[in-house]
Amino acid sequence: MKKISILFITLLCVWAASAQIRGDEIRVVVSPNHADWVYRLNEKSTFTIQIWKAQNLLSNVTVDYELGPEMYPVETRKGVLLKDGTLKLGASMKTPGFLRCKVKAYVGGRTYEGLATTAYAPELLQPITKLPTDFSTYWTRTLESARNTPLNPVMTLLPQRCTETDNVYHVSFQTKNGGGRFYGILSIPKKEGTYPALLRVPGAGVRPYGGDTYTAPGKIITLEIGIHGIPVTMDQMFYDALASGALSNYWTFCRHSRDAFYYNRVIVGALRAVDFICSLSQYNGTSLGVTGSSQGGALSVITAALDSRVTFLAAVHPALCDHEAYFQKRACGWPHYFFYDGTPSEKELETVRYYDTANFARMLTVPGWFSWGYNDEVCPPTSMHAAYNAITAPKELHPYLETGHYWYQEQWEEWLQWLRQQLGVE
Repeated sequence: MKKISILFITLLCVWAASAQIRGDEIRVVVSPNHADWVYRLNEKSTFTIQIWKAQNLLSNVTVDYELGPEMYPVETRKGVLLKDGTLKLGASMKTPGFLRCKVKAYVGGRTYEGLATTAYAPELLQPITKLPTDFSTYWTRTLESARNTPLNPVMTLLPQRCTETDNVYHVSFQTKNGGGRFYGILSIPKKEGTYPALLRVPGAGVRPYGGDTYTAPGKIITLEIGIHGIPVTMDQMFYDALASGALSNYWTFCRHSRDAFYYNRVIVGALRAVDFICSLSQYNGTSLGVTGSSQGGALSVITAALDSRVTFLAAVHPALCDHEAYFQKRACGWPHYFFYDGTPSEKELETVRYYDTANFARMLTVPGWFSWGYNDEVCPPTSMHAAYNAITAPKELHPYLETGHYWYQEQWEEWLQWLRQQLGVE
């Protein structure tokens, strides 16, 4: 009987762990009247707002809404009653950009949100951020100086993470004089031979990493790096403490100096990761890609722009785009420098120009795959399109209109397929 009770309790625990909370009962649906969400300049966007419960319209709902260019709404209303659960709103834009309709609905003491963002001639957007005259030479000198520091790599096998096809290591290497070490998870096929390689650069935050043994098991080398100079195999509590303490808002550190700015060592570290991959005897020397999303999307562009050994990149909702758009009241990219902090000093303004994805985008020469959603409130599509339009290298954009700062399954699968094609391991 005791064994049966233990089994029953165990099954209950398994069931509880597998029972997932998924979505909300109430949905706020905002629908543009063009299926592709794209409009000509001065053409009216009509947004239909509907509140749904159990796949039926919900009547007598109170909503608030904002309407206008993303980050800069020009019409705001509160306490609007939707007697039949539906409301239509219209607006247009005279200049290239994105028009957003954002709605909050109040039902049963809870708040529900929905939005839609329409595009106005996005192909005409160009970066507002200025390109420093010494931009390229600055980064060439910075990397040359960093490469005077030996990598001194350390590789520790992680038996518990190894698979049938791949050996997995916790690795670290020096980045630059006084820059500390970068840490990451390296996966190398067990079978003797040489292989293409993929560098995975991280989104913003402080966290552990598991490595990549799924993109092409046994067929490619992968290196997934952290950017904070700390091991990436610790317990989550370790990273949580840093994220709320010493590394809180790290993206703002030393913004007054282009040499001391936090992202200086981050970018240098990403390029030293390329050095590390190229030092591996198992690397085939011909195919090396870099990929990431958000902050990692920016680092993908930056790494590919600064190192000719990178042969392709894939960036999903890239951050750090077009910081100076703020000064023309146009949506700027995460982390929205100046939007929240007010007027910057001249030093701050000069510094961030050396760390703007749009300026690196101008330097790209290799094929790139890009994807984002029009409803992204973290990395506004205006900022990403401006950077994308500055690229003269081969490129392809795959928008997933309704997504915010997250992925759809189809988007993930399309991204993986493109990576495999570039790596030659379909």
